[in-house]
Amino acid sequence: MATVILERSPCILVVRPEEKCTRQIYRDLTEAGYEIEIASDVDKSLQQANEIQPAMVLIDRTQAGEAGFQFCRELRAIGNRTPVLMLMATETVSDRIACLEAGADDYILKPYRLEILLQLVHLYLQTPKQSSEQLRFGNLILDLTTRRAIRNGREFDLTMKEYELLKYLMSHPREVVTREQILENVWGYDFLGESNVIEVYIRYLRLKIEDEGEKRLIQTVRGVGYVLRDT
Repeated sequence: MATVILERSPCILVVRPEEKCTRQIYRDLTEAGYEIEIASDVDKSLQQANEIQPAMVLIDRTQAGEAGFQFCRELRAIGNRTPVLMLMATETVSDRIACLEAGADDYILKPYRLEILLQLVHLYLQTPKQSSEQLRFGNLILDLTTRRAIRNGREFDLTMKEYELLKYLMSHPREVVTREQILENVWGYDFLGESNVIEVYIRYLRLKIEDEGEKRLIQTVRGVGYVLRDT
């Protein structure tokens, strides 16, 4: 008699000190088919993440405060690349920069729209198609399987949004793309935030790509958008 092996649903670790406030998000995600673990003690959330090895981490910035950012930094410091989403109450430039600096992949505003939350969760949990496809521009390589970039032999990690932005630019080399085109193609869901979110991600892409003082590839076309070129 054949043994039937049931595939386990992806587990999402929700970092939120106020456990009683997790009912809505717990209900929404479990009804969507995900397993949920709650980290009500932010200081012990790293240990909990190591023990259960979640497929994703969702941090409620409004409840966890700066401890949520610290947890994210510690997670990245040990080389853990688990996708991290931040729940935030505001969307200022400083908020977005803080998320990126902490190592979060993306954020969603509260009160969240369920369809956007589920779309983001699905996006970050989908398994990349196995292929050896790469995008190349000069000495910059983007591996579409591992979602990592290489320049002059130096390999670096990208958050999902950084990856999608760089992929879009490298798919249109030497072509000026407008801010509207980037928002539509990279932030494909109903984007309600400020358009200067692009500048924040361009800044962090440049810091990674030009870490060793390499020539600038992502160039600003003032008043229009950006272009990937080496001249």
